[in-house]
Amino acid sequence: MPLKQIIGTHLIALLGVGVFQLLNLPLPWLLGPIMASLVAALAGVPMRGILVLNNLMRSILGVAVGATFTVALVITMAGMWTTLILVPLMVFLIGLVGVPYFQRLWGFDFATSYYGAMPGGLQDMLLFGQEAGGDVRALSLIHATRVLVIVVALPFILKSYWGVDLSNPPGVPAATLPVSQLLLMAFCGVVGWQGAKAVGLFGASILGPMILAGALALFGILQHRPPAEAIWMAQFFIGMTVGTKYAGVTGAEVRRDVAAALGFCIILLVLSGIFVEAIYLFELAQPMETLLAFAPGGQAEMTVLALIAGADMAFVIAHHVLRILVVILCAPIAARLFSERRRD
Repeated sequence: MPLKQIIGTHLIALLGVGVFQLLNLPLPWLLGPIMASLVAALAGVPMRGILVLNNLMRSILGVAVGATFTVALVITMAGMWTTLILVPLMVFLIGLVGVPYFQRLWGFDFATSYYGAMPGGLQDMLLFGQEAGGDVRALSLIHATRVLVIVVALPFILKSYWGVDLSNPPGVPAATLPVSQLLLMAFCGVVGWQGAKAVGLFGASILGPMILAGALALFGILQHRPPAEAIWMAQFFIGMTVGTKYAGVTGAEVRRDVAAALGFCIILLVLSGIFVEAIYLFELAQPMETLLAFAPGGQAEMTVLALIAGADMAFVIAHHVLRILVVILCAPIAARLFSERRRD
């Protein structure tokens, strides 16, 4: 029964929040649902979310990012070119290492290896991978594991290495904000998302609201970020979505697909660390922002971490958008190469 599965999934995710709060662990509204949903999915519990609602929650993050835009902030974005030019290089190196890793070490076909290695959005990589003849189920587990490991590891790195306080509320209470501003945020979220979806913009649920909210913020119309309750709710649904990706996973898939993904995560963390260290040594950017910008996690999850850590949102988002854009632009070229290989 889908309704029972949906209710059960949400209750399990809420239990994860409660456990994380009880144990005083970081980011209970994000990591709690991830871990609880993951454990339940691996135990064979049927898990099911509501796709439209999940996308709506992502739009909250887009509004939150856009609301931080000011004229001064946009002007400073021109100075990011020294690190932005490194993003295509990082994507190239990830593919250079990742494709042979999946293909030769784990025996995946070329299409699955390529789209499994590329650090793009989950839905985009599944779509392109399917069109290229890849294993969609394997790709789903590989990317879910990538996002899971990065999102779980980063909060502990931020807290232990830089002493970032991740317990601060991500915004002010909703009761303190004008109703007109709350309605404006809702307008930006829904209209921005649907408008971006209509024109085929990738990452429409985040980028559409971000663009619309950013424009209104630049003109001084939107003057507040979404309240803390909205950000917590977005974290909850995003965390639950990551965990439920493992629903129905088999032992064979754990031994092959998930194990391969875990090994690749180590490679990704090492490559990210090299780029972060190089950028820090050459004093091109602040280390915490660089880590969040170059960590190959999901766009929504990295947005959450940047918001809570108080990082430079423009810097972090600009690099993630460019990373996803580079991956998507390279997809047609890769698809053509795959089709030629199959004909030979």
